[in-house]
Amino acid sequence: MTTARDYGEGIDPEHALKYAIQHHSGDRTEIVEGVIDTVTPNWDHESAAEEIRDQIKPRVRELGCVTGSGNLDLPGSANWYVPDLAVAPKELAKGGGALLPDQTLLIVEITSESNAETDRVVKRKRYAEYGAPLYLLVDRLDKTVTLFSGPGRLGYTGVDGPHAFGTPVRLPEPFGIEVDTSGL
Repeated sequence: MTTARDYGEGIDPEHALKYAIQHHSGDRTEIVEGVIDTVTPNWDHESAAEEIRDQIKPRVRELGCVTGSGNLDLPGSANWYVPDLAVAPKELAKGGGALLPDQTLLIVEITSESNAETDRVVKRKRYAEYGAPLYLLVDRLDKTVTLFSGPGRLGYTGVDGPHAFGTPVRLPEPFGIEVDTSGL
């Protein structure tokens, strides 16, 4: 007779799912609200990320941070994100594991036709809930940029935008710089 024990009673499904994602052979696979999604950005997408990375890089270095698209864990949820770009303190990024959104200084997501609503709604809500201080949404479909700040359980309290591409967007401290959005 087969029992629940034979099927792994006591196994934490969140942990098992996140373990599987971390140990598969693919690249840029994330879990969004329990759905596994393999991210394959196109060149326009990567170009927009690089445009932002190039502009913020000098300040990121001054802050002792790094930019990248490393894994972000959202504990207690079926979410494991791979942002298009994030800024994190160098010492935290050296640990080899996933970071938490509140350990970043900035998260950037760039929409594609396949994920626009996820970036606009789901990730914005989750990043706020998990304390990401700044969330920059580059909406390539609407050709706008919006900066969200003031994270909390109910969402972000600060919204700067949407601004049409070409409008400079100011990243507040600790950055204190403007991002030129004309090349996005």
